[in-house]
Amino acid sequence: MNKQELIDLVAEDSEASKAVVNKVLDTLLHAIKNAVVEGGEVQLTGFGSFAAGNRAARTGRNPRTGEAIEIAASRTVKFTAGKAFKDAVNIPA
Repeated sequence: MNKQELIDLVAEDSEASKAVVNKVLDTLLHAIKNAVVEGGEVQLTGFGSFAAGNRAARTGRNPRTGEAIEIAASRTVKFTAGKAFKDAVNIPA
């Protein structure tokens, strides 16, 4: 599902206009991004949490030559699925 399909689905289910749903979704994503960039964590109960993490510097290998290379430390985004989300995905067949 892409962003437009999500907007269409939410607009249909909520009986709101697609323009309003698009604005709300953009605002929500912007707020999550800003909170994580500032070092905070966003927890959506039943869905999951977004947070920034640190990745240490390490030695890697160039797959073409096999030569050792240094990979710099960096920040990354972590998403941890909530219990209700995990349970919904792992329903027994």
